[in-house]
Formats: sequence, C-alpha cells, structure tokens
Amino acid sequence: MTNLLITGDKAPLFQSIDQHGDPVSLDQFRGGKVLLSFFRNAACAMCNLRVHQMIQRYPDWRRQGLQVIAFFESPDANLHKYVGAQQAPFSLIADPNADIYSLYGVESSESKTEATLALPNVHELADEAAAAGFPLTPEDGANFHRIPAEFLIDEEGIIRTAYYGKLITDHLPFEWVDRFAASSPEEALMKPENRSR
Repeated sequence: MTNLLITGDKAPLFQSIDQHGDPVSLDQFRGGKVLLSFFRNAACAMCNLRVHQMIQRYPDWRRQGLQVIAFFESPDANLHKYVGAQQAPFSLIADPNADIYSLYGVESSESKTEATLALPNVHELADEAAAAGFPLTPEDGANFHRIPAEFLIDEEGIIRTAYYGKLITDHLPFEWVDRFAASSPEEALMKPENRSR
C-alpha cells in the first residue's frame, strides 16, 4: 500500500521532460497554482476525453494563474502517438516506470477496475469518448488497473486538494478546479478538500 498524500502536505518535488522535450519541475511553478493530473495511459479513451475537456477550460485557468501538468504511465513514443496528438497547451509527461505516480501514492487496483467495468453507464462513457474522436484503444504493455488521481497545489507548494479516484472514471470535479483557480491564497487555505480511497 502506498502512502496517501493529504491536504496540508508538501507536494513531492519531481523533475521530468514534457512532450516538447522541455524540462518540467514542480519547483519552477513556485508562486503559482498547479493542477497535477495522473492518468492511466496515453491511449486510454476516457483519459483522452478528459484531456480534451481540460484543453477547453485551460485558457480560463491560465488567465487565473493555474498551470496544468498531466502524467501518463506510457513511454514517450505512445504519448506522442495518442494523447500528444491533441496538441495540449500544457505539459504532458510520460512516466512509463510510474516513478512520479509512486511519489504521489497513485494506486493500481484490480477491484476498482472491475467496479468501473460493472457500472451500468460505462458503455455510455466509452461512446461519449468515441464520439469526441477517442475510440477504445488498447496500449500494449499498459497498466490496465491504474486509477486516476489529481492534486491542487498552492503557491507555496502545499497540497490544497488531494483527490484519489474511486473508479477509472472518477476525476476531480472541474468545479473544484475552477474554484481553486479563481481563489486568492487566503481563500485556498480556508476550504481544503480531500478525497481518499
């Protein structure tokens, strides 16, 4: 069992390379707000739909000083082939060995995967992703049981929201991200939110 991060924890530091070959580290965003999103793999249809939705919202978030970094447990070549084709205006990071996933306590769970597949509306979600141009596509060697997690990090590098998904389809509500992006540092301290497994 990995250690869960909670509100008030210092966000673990990392260094990596994004889809453009540029270095990315959490330290470089000190003084601004950050959303870290951990996805399953670069070909995941519902992950791609979520990234598509984030791209649409990103101009507003960016105007309010929020940066986005999205991680995929995939090799760099797959990152470019699949989710990279969306030309996201924020950093996409390939973490095929799940090193940064481990830092943030992002889990793999066969039982949560099975619970997701048993949902009565799971086919509707897949259809929605396909209609947006993201058909179900298996990625060779991918961790099928990875569960998403997301973190809102304040200007001082402190986690203000730690959201661990209960299902493959369970993500941090966009309303929470909107509220965090629009908040002052003082407001961000007032209403911390946790979502543990």
